[in-house]
Amino acid sequence: MNAISTYKDRNFIAVIGDEDSVTGLLLAGVGHVDGANKNFLVVDSKTPLSKIEETFIEFTKRKDIAIILINQHIAEYIRQLVDDYDQAFPTILEIPSKDHPYDPEKDSVLKRVQHLFGE
Repeated sequence: MNAISTYKDRNFIAVIGDEDSVTGLLLAGVGHVDGANKNFLVVDSKTPLSKIEETFIEFTKRKDIAIILINQHIAEYIRQLVDDYDQAFPTILEIPSKDHPYDPEKDSVLKRVQHLFGE
């Protein structure tokens, strides 16, 4: 099986983020709901850590997701899972939120790139 056919069904972007980030991305057309399956999770102060972990693992196993966007401050809650994930697809990108600026020192993807370039 060639690489193109392996990834051709990855049509969606998944989002794990705070209400503002998820709402903005849903308004931009990222959202998809298919029965009980959806490609987003709104995280607030009442969201249990186990739900964030379960959703992250579910999104990484789905064959229809190409990219997972996760607010960096939420990725910090599950940092070990994010850092241990080593697959090309779905790709994980940490994004800032309105209340939490981006910190490149915490970004696992950037750390890997820096490591590859010997920085």
